[in-house]
Amino acid sequence: MKLGIGIIDAFTDRAFGGNPAAVCLLEQPLSEEMMQLIAMEMNLSETAFVQKTDEKGNFSLRWFTPTVEISLCGHATLASAFWMMRNGWALPGDEIRFQTLSGELKVKSDGDWLEMNFPLIPTFHDTHPYFGSDFFGKKILASSQLSKNWIFELESEQAVKSVAPDFQTVSQHSEEGIIVTAAGDGEFDIISRFFGPNVGINEDPVTGFAHCALMDYWFQKSGKLSLKAFQASKRGGKIDLEKHDDRVILRGQAVAVFAGAMEI
Repeated sequence: MKLGIGIIDAFTDRAFGGNPAAVCLLEQPLSEEMMQLIAMEMNLSETAFVQKTDEKGNFSLRWFTPTVEISLCGHATLASAFWMMRNGWALPGDEIRFQTLSGELKVKSDGDWLEMNFPLIPTFHDTHPYFGSDFFGKKILASSQLSKNWIFELESEQAVKSVAPDFQTVSQHSEEGIIVTAAGDGEFDIISRFFGPNVGINEDPVTGFAHCALMDYWFQKSGKLSLKAFQASKRGGKIDLEKHDDRVILRGQAVAVFAGAMEI
């Protein structure tokens, strides 16, 4: 059996930037075991699997890292919608409705941009039991907890960009991972990075779900309903955020870099 597959760089307008995701548009079901094996073979932070559920624009969407299935992934959702439009599974202007482990997610195009309607992830101020005031030499100004992850606010944009964590230590003291953030000092309102060794990603290039939590964190701090965000990984990625009650709109671009077929 040949399975078509594409690799799309999400949250960027240039090839080899942003966060790459593999996307499979399934004409027939695959077992969970096979999806996990394909994700391990692709060895990207996420591989997404899309399947039609009816003829009314509804699709199922699942995301796998090389090691586990996850419940929410922004960049692979963006990549999936982009690849569907590229392959005629959806048309520009369509509202794509994905059924996922995090409920229904909606995506629509706006010119060269895609808009994703995601759940806002609540954050709760707390002190980490191990990283109380310091994260590998960088002062923690404040910390918040969310399900399976933490946010640490550092002193500056430069602190976020220069912090060099030991991933074994991070894995020992987190369930999934740790988000570090700071206010931006130029073009962007906020800067962040995400370290997730316990989900098979030491540092994720651009993380959609993290920004669903960062929108809540920075709204509590500043009251701003919209933010321009930059994830300061080596590849880097840009996300525009808007809070709407308990939802957040994530806006980004995508670029296709590979199309092929896998024999399984």
